[in-house]
Amino acid sequence: MSEEQFTNISLAVCLTGLIVFIGFIIWDLGKKSGAGKFGTAVLFLVLGLGVGGFIFKNVLVEFFVLK
Repeated sequence: MSEEQFTNISLAVCLTGLIVFIGFIIWDLGKKSGAGKFGTAVLFLVLGLGVGGFIFKNVLVEFFVLK
């Protein structure tokens, strides 16, 4: 396995783990703050948009770099 292959695999695995962990943090924040179902949904929407924007940016960069 080359260094490039290892870097690509570990980056994908670690970023996926980080995104899942951020989801857990948002859920825990909603639970501990007593936000209720609607408040937790708003937290996921607002804070999740940051993660979604990061993913969307990476997809756009890959799309334009490959074309």
